[in-house]
Amino acid sequence: WIFPRASIEASGTTMAQFNDMSSSGLEQLPTGERPRGGFAFDLCSRDQQIGTSIAAGGGRLPQAMKTGTTIVGVIYKDGVVLGADTRATGGTEVCDKNCEKIHYLSDNIYCCGAGTAADTEKTTEMISSQLELHRLNTGMQSRVVTAVTLLKRMLFRYQGHVSAALVLGGCDVNGSHLYHIYPHGSTGKLPYVTMGSGSLAAMSVFETDWKEDMEEAEAIEVVKQAIRAGIFNDLGSGSNVDVTVIRKPEVGGGTTVMRGFDTPNEVADLRAGYTRPKAIVVPRGATAVLSKEVSLSELVTVEDAPEPMAF
Repeated sequence: WIFPRASIEASGTTMAQFNDMSSSGLEQLPTGERPRGGFAFDLCSRDQQIGTSIAAGGGRLPQAMKTGTTIVGVIYKDGVVLGADTRATGGTEVCDKNCEKIHYLSDNIYCCGAGTAADTEKTTEMISSQLELHRLNTGMQSRVVTAVTLLKRMLFRYQGHVSAALVLGGCDVNGSHLYHIYPHGSTGKLPYVTMGSGSLAAMSVFETDWKEDMEEAEAIEVVKQAIRAGIFNDLGSGSNVDVTVIRKPEVGGGTTVMRGFDTPNEVADLRAGYTRPKAIVVPRGATAVLSKEVSLSELVTVEDAPEPMAF
């Protein structure tokens, strides 16, 4: 939690009292007894006390942003594999069951987007255009770090108001690269990353099955299972699994985009086996046809066009 100074002072709590509350939580669990691994929850009571104090004074607590997506990436022996679900939501409604969330930046760089669909699509479209101009000027293949720098500078300029959380992967002369980029412009480079509302479910799969120097088939399977974990454990994620494989230049390069790689929610068989009640099936000819002739002259006004302007 990050508590703005204005929110603290608006609640009637002085900075001295805030610091006292902050330090009091540290004494609940002696340092020597803290677990060596995992999460430490010894500051939870302190955070709850601070939050209650701010809310009582009319302040507003910071809220977590819900992105409603599961996007992942992993580096394997010969390249990078990116994955995403295909559900787009507007509030609690599913707006698109087959939304494309893996965006093209260049032939060797692709980017998964979570957040506001319009922001992710327009942001990646603008950066893709800039990379194309850069290639025309330099005559060289785009570097992954160039794309990351352009994206992070743009997002930082808008201070998080452009809701685009990105997973960027690609291969160039320097090897395979995988980054996650937050809406405020901060970035991180990791061997495997997840983002979106289903990221925790996907991360559990990576932490269980990931290993160094995986083969391509193994990496694709891990990405597929990670996206499926997000689909079945997060309401903001759903429908199908999209996968994109980007390979290193030394193994031939090339990119394979697999739309609808896995369709765990296919309902064709379910619908085929369902018989609609006869009462709601309207037979052909049930509605009477009053007339089959339409006179366009009564509906359309024909006028002479004005004379063209002389030059």
